[in-house]
Amino acid sequence: MCILFVYTLIISEFALVYGSPSQGPFQAVTNNHRFYDVQAHRGGRGNVVESILPSFAWGLIDGATTLELDNGITQASCRFLRAEKCSDTAPAVPDDPAYPYVGKYITNLTLAQIKTLDCGSKRQTDFPHQLVYPGARVSTLREVFDFVACADPSHQILWNIESKINPQYPNRTAGVDDFVQKQHEIFLSSPYYRSITVKKLDNKIITSALIDEDNAFTPVNSTSPWLAGLRLESFPGPSLSEQMAQAAHSIQANVLSPTGTFLIPLSSHEGFSHFTTPEMISEAHRLGMKVIPFTVNRLDRVEGLIKDGADGIITDYPNVVRRWAKQQGLLVAPKYPKQRVFSCLYQHMQ
Repeated sequence: MCILFVYTLIISEFALVYGSPSQGPFQAVTNNHRFYDVQAHRGGRGNVVESILPSFAWGLIDGATTLELDNGITQASCRFLRAEKCSDTAPAVPDDPAYPYVGKYITNLTLAQIKTLDCGSKRQTDFPHQLVYPGARVSTLREVFDFVACADPSHQILWNIESKINPQYPNRTAGVDDFVQKQHEIFLSSPYYRSITVKKLDNKIITSALIDEDNAFTPVNSTSPWLAGLRLESFPGPSLSEQMAQAAHSIQANVLSPTGTFLIPLSSHEGFSHFTTPEMISEAHRLGMKVIPFTVNRLDRVEGLIKDGADGIITDYPNVVRRWAKQQGLLVAPKYPKQRVFSCLYQHMQ
C-alpha cells in the first residue's frame, strides 16, 4: 500500500484533517509545538519545486516548524503526492494505453505509472526563484516519512497533511472512509506513528478547518459543498468572521485556517477588509482554537496577522518568515544540519 505526495493547487476545505503530531495544541511538549508555527507550504514552494523530497529537505534546512503537504490515493490504494506539475517521460510498460499520464485522475493510475513522471524540472512562473531538481520523482507518503525521519531522528518536526477529497466531484477520488483507513495505516507504520493519526480513529488528533472566499461566499446564497451543509450565517456572532470561528468550533476543529491574503471590498465605503480579521482570531481563541492562516508570503501581512494574534503562518517562504519571526523575538524552530539532510536526501532519492 502506498501514499503519495500530491502536486496540486490547494483546495480549501472546511473540516480537514490536520496531521501534525498531536500532543495537544496548548500543552508544554518536547517537540516543535513549543516554537512559533512557521509552516512550509508544500515544503516551501517559493524556494524549491514543490512537494518532492528536496522540497522538504530545504524546509528542514530553513528551520520550518511544520511541513505542510497534500496527498491523494492511486488506483491500487497508494497514497501519494499528486503530479499536476510533472512531465511525462516514458510509459511504465511498453504500449501502455494510459500513456501519457499527466492530466489523468490519480485514482485511474498505478504507482508504477506515476513513478515514471519527472516532477522536479518545471519551475513555476509565479515562483521564479525555485530550485529545480530534474528527474525527481513523486514520493509515497511512507517514503516521505522515512526520509524526514532520517534527517530528523528525534522526530521533532510537525506535519500538516491535507487529504485531497473533492466533494464537488466525489467519483474522482477514493471515498472518505477508504481514504481515512488507508491513510491511517500508513501513519501507524511510520516513524511518526506516536504522534500522527486520524481524528475519526483517534479523537486526540489535531484537525484544521480551512476556509477561503470561494466557500464562504457562494453564488445566489447557495450552500457550499465544501462546508458539509453548514450555513455560516446560522451561527452566532455580529460578523461573518466571528461566524466562521463559530462554525469551525461546531465541528470540533482545533485550528481555524483561513486565507490570510484575500481582501473583501467594503460596501459601505471605499476600501477593503481582510478576510482574516482580528475579530475572527479573537473569537477563535475565545473558543479554544488556534488560527493559522494560509498562504502568506508578504512580510507586511505576516506582521499584521501576528500582531492580530495568529498562532502560525503557512507560507511558501518559510526561511523568510522564520527570519522575521526570530528578529521579532519569537521562539523559532532550529534549522536542521545541511550535511545530515543532504546525506539523507541522497540515500532516499536513489
